[in-house]
Amino acid sequence: MRKSLVKSAALMASALLVAGAVQAQETKIALGMSGWTGFAPLTLADKAGIFKKNGLDVEIKMIPQKDRHLALAAQAIQCAATTVETHVAWNTNGVPIVQIFQMDKSYGADGLAVRNDIKNIAELKGKTVGVDAPGTAPYFGLAWMLSKNGLTMKDVKTVTLSPQASAQAFVTGQNDAAMTYEPYLSTVRANPAAGKILATTLDYPMVMDTVGCAPDWLKANPKAAQALTNSYFEALEMIKTDPAKANEIMGSAVKQTGEAFANSSKYLRWQDKAANQKFFAGELQAFMKDAAAILLEAGVIRKLPDNYDAMFDTRFIK
Repeated sequence: MRKSLVKSAALMASALLVAGAVQAQETKIALGMSGWTGFAPLTLADKAGIFKKNGLDVEIKMIPQKDRHLALAAQAIQCAATTVETHVAWNTNGVPIVQIFQMDKSYGADGLAVRNDIKNIAELKGKTVGVDAPGTAPYFGLAWMLSKNGLTMKDVKTVTLSPQASAQAFVTGQNDAAMTYEPYLSTVRANPAAGKILATTLDYPMVMDTVGCAPDWLKANPKAAQALTNSYFEALEMIKTDPAKANEIMGSAVKQTGEAFANSSKYLRWQDKAANQKFFAGELQAFMKDAAAILLEAGVIRKLPDNYDAMFDTRFIK
């Protein structure tokens, strides 16, 4: 009897040691993001156990884009998902972050909604636009569209509203225009009497998202960064092989059905490893330079960046 108890205790201790070893192998990462449709594969990697399988303990923190750099600077998060030009702005404004993989490109998922009597972007001069704060993707998108049509942010009146609030305000009759993105842009699509979508990223391809991490964390945790990247690509594979389950999981995070989420995701393209390799081979660098000029004109940054190469690391997509 005593031998049996000793044996059981030994087995239990061994099991605890194994469990402890597994737990020790799980690198903790706090990752800041939002409910933007393009970020959803990160939610999938979390909820479907892909992160855990790859040795990561990821805490996803929903933080508005305008505040994400503050969380990064305070070390409340180690990595963040955001648009490329936002990475440029953060780095230039003293919050270093290194992009390690691309998630998505918007193909109509970001757009400018206007009242039905507004025929073109030039007619926005003097009008009121609901748009998120400076340093966010909608603000940059509006600045980009205005710039391409001979206007600047000084030519319009802005009301600072989150992407969701901007769309909701617009369909209830507030403001002359709204800059927003999916899934909230579909609120406008569903209410044609309120107005129309004048331009999207199909017309102005300038919204693309990447995941970046703090340089010091990246230097200390290259294996975790690789696992994070691999997990994203594995989530994309799950979307291909089991779309119904994947869409249900991703939709639930933004209070959508799987079907509604699938409809939202039609307006973007997630980027696999091959697409990442192509993007980081030159397209990223060219876009960052174009974006910096718009950011400077819009007053989001006060000077052009000194070193674009410090803003990305291609090791993890090879």
